[in-house]
Amino acid sequence: MFRKFVWLFVVLPAGVILVAFALANRHDVRLNLDPLSADDPYFAFDAPFFLFIFGAFLAGLIVGGTVTWFGQGKWRKEAKARTRESASLRAETEQLNEQLRTAQTPRIGTSEAAG
Repeated sequence: MFRKFVWLFVVLPAGVILVAFALANRHDVRLNLDPLSADDPYFAFDAPFFLFIFGAFLAGLIVGGTVTWFGQGKWRKEAKARTRESASLRAETEQLNEQLRTAQTPRIGTSEAAG
């Protein structure tokens, strides 16, 4: 249900807007990366304007995701350590419960079993 909601109200309108943006900005522009020679640039690219916009968006998405991933490394390390600790404590608890069960089991020939 949530996927249908996201598809109808987020993905579909965003796609329509992106297609309309690309169609409205399909004329070629020059991206000049040579600050010293504006007349005859050495590093210049001609492409539709929407490609530059989408490229900038994609670059921002990749850089932001990478920075976030590295920033959360501390918490992932902490979660991994807590998971190991939890598994260790769970195993120890199970071992102690098994020892408790065997200690409470009445044995034949003892005074507890005769009672």
